[in-house]
Amino acid sequence: MARAAVEGLAFPDGKKEYIIDVLDPILEKMVQELLTNLPEEPTSFMIEYLKQKNSTSSGEVKFRSMADTNQALKKELESMRGFVSEVGEMVSARHQTDEKDEESAEDDDDEDEDEMPPPPPPGKMKARASVSAEAYGLWNQKKEFTAPKHPKSEDQTNRLRAILQNSFLFASLDAKDMDTTLLAMKEVQFEAGQKIIQEGDDGEVLFVIEAGAPVCKKLIDGEDKVVKQCGPGDVFGELALLYNCPRAASVEATDASTCWQLDRDTFNSIVKEAATKKTATYVDFLKGVSLFFTLDDYQRSQISDALKQETFEKDAFIVQQGEQGNNFYIVEEGSLVALKSKNGGEKAVVMKYGVGDYFGELALLKDQPRAASVQVTSDTAKLLVLDRRSFKKMLGPLQDLLGKKSSGYA
Repeated sequence: MARAAVEGLAFPDGKKEYIIDVLDPILEKMVQELLTNLPEEPTSFMIEYLKQKNSTSSGEVKFRSMADTNQALKKELESMRGFVSEVGEMVSARHQTDEKDEESAEDDDDEDEDEMPPPPPPGKMKARASVSAEAYGLWNQKKEFTAPKHPKSEDQTNRLRAILQNSFLFASLDAKDMDTTLLAMKEVQFEAGQKIIQEGDDGEVLFVIEAGAPVCKKLIDGEDKVVKQCGPGDVFGELALLYNCPRAASVEATDASTCWQLDRDTFNSIVKEAATKKTATYVDFLKGVSLFFTLDDYQRSQISDALKQETFEKDAFIVQQGEQGNNFYIVEEGSLVALKSKNGGEKAVVMKYGVGDYFGELALLKDQPRAASVQVTSDTAKLLVLDRRSFKKMLGPLQDLLGKKSSGYA
């Protein structure tokens, strides 16, 4: 782990060997324990781990040797605490498998899938090593970053902004970071039959499709087989950047295609950090939503990845009684009421909603029109939205709990 972080970096005599030969085994075992136990307080867990290791006779000898080698170990300990804390937070916020073909397949053929995937066992957490290697401490200083600039016309900027705002990876960017990302993206053109990325290669860029229909292919039984059809608005090539791994699949243009390319440094410095923070924030928020009490952090992170935030002004109607429903809503901020029309056309309040409440599930569960209208009563309301496809996939195991709420609209 420390070895991956220090390769290629320059250190004073002896420090690089010290990190690799002395610190690396300790860090590796600590992080393995963290990934196995997933403690809520990784810093405290690490301290207790070090105390236990130091309590053994062999541990005493080892730690005395470390003190003799480097009198500043106590200072370095503070750095390790921050490092392991960051790893723990990332792991609890974003557990993801490292199999690209699983992700590719589920986009196309999980329309009818009802079950949320189980948490990956500790032994399959290979992708997290790359996250650990990017943690920053005294021995791996974060470099100052300046994003590249590729000027665009106003029309190009507006088109690209509209695409990115509908993508999970980019939707969490604030206005300043979005502008920086837009300026850093470079337009690239591909002809029919042209290979855009090659399976197994190192990845330095990701692509966002503006026009065209590239296909993802994987080498299966010695033959390149199509595992996913892409289209405008899709992002590909991001896994190699997220997890510092080789390309998991090839992508080939089937027609004249226009894509926007984003480099690794801009992605890691701006987009990845924002997406990770957003997921961690939503995971914590979902812990306070009664519907998700029985889920673990991995399952909550899966749901958070599919959520989109929408803001509404006072008196705005989120849904209208009688219309077809395609979204499920969770109240992040603000207050709302459910209104049901009586025989004379008069609307009566049948339910009130506050932070952590949810609505819109009945139309999706029973495939029927909205049973009531929902209107904003606060100055503004922020809602987390899950579309029909994600709702069925993510919340299938919770349908019994969701069904019990139907009496609330009676």
